[in-house]
Amino acid sequence: MSGLKLKATMFATLAAIIGLSTLFFTIILSLMDAFNIYSLALFVVFFNVLQWLFAPYLIDAMYSVRRVSRSEAPELYEAVERLSRKSGIKPPQIMIARIPIPNAFAYGSPLTGNRVAVTTGLLNTLDMDEVEAVLGHELGHLKHRDVQVMMFVSILPALLYYIGYSLMWSSAFGRRDERGNASALALIGFLSIILYWVLTLFTLYLSRLREYYADRHSASIVEDGARKLSMGLIKIVESTGRMRKRLTSLSHVSSFRMLFICDPESSERDLRDLYMASMWRGDREIIERYTRRRLTLADQIAELFSTHPNIIKRLRALQELM
Repeated sequence: MSGLKLKATMFATLAAIIGLSTLFFTIILSLMDAFNIYSLALFVVFFNVLQWLFAPYLIDAMYSVRRVSRSEAPELYEAVERLSRKSGIKPPQIMIARIPIPNAFAYGSPLTGNRVAVTTGLLNTLDMDEVEAVLGHELGHLKHRDVQVMMFVSILPALLYYIGYSLMWSSAFGRRDERGNASALALIGFLSIILYWVLTLFTLYLSRLREYYADRHSASIVEDGARKLSMGLIKIVESTGRMRKRLTSLSHVSSFRMLFICDPESSERDLRDLYMASMWRGDREIIERYTRRRLTLADQIAELFSTHPNIIKRLRALQELM
């Protein structure tokens, strides 16, 4: 997918999310007490904004994240500052998360500023040039304001979810003299839940598109970035897949998996796809051989409910940039 086509698809998806939400909210407001709906909307928006503002503190606590000094990680500082200049953004704070899963993520809020974190597992698994490509991807998220965009679009499905359940509960436990409207409330509530699932699929699709967009950014600012990022992704998937077999649970790691460069929850499926593509050779041959792998219907269905693209499709997109 070309850069212009990718941008157009992202804008079209975002417009569909906003358009569908606006249309359905207008219908609800025309049929119901607007004050109650506005009150609920204000509560949901307030809750999501509050979550966005304080999420960095929660992430730091969950993943044992700490800020590192230049003397502790001179190579990371040099890479982030150089790539930030190429990206045209202010260098973010550099953090290290003390978890064994190799990964990286960009996050932040007006209270904390922008941050890029790499895990100790990533530093132990990837070569420095591959770490650099991963950093380029995360800086792409910051440049494109992906944290803010995804926070905004996630409010709309959440609002429909709460409206739907509020109406269904109201129809079930309303007063007897209001029972005449119970069926209408239940229907509107049910339709709200259906639209919530539809918008959630759109939101997940937008999330996957923005991963492609961040991959393209890394390829554009890192020398030989497409190849380096491809190898980095392969090593992350392979290492995470092996770790999942040893660890009883990754639930604490996966709580904010939408931020990660690779989703730990899909690592075993991604590892299977890589094995089936016969990718275990050395560098260029590895990246070229995956084009023989055909995606099954099961792969495509699984991707619909994922925050990240299928690993084979993602690597194919990077191959087009080499």
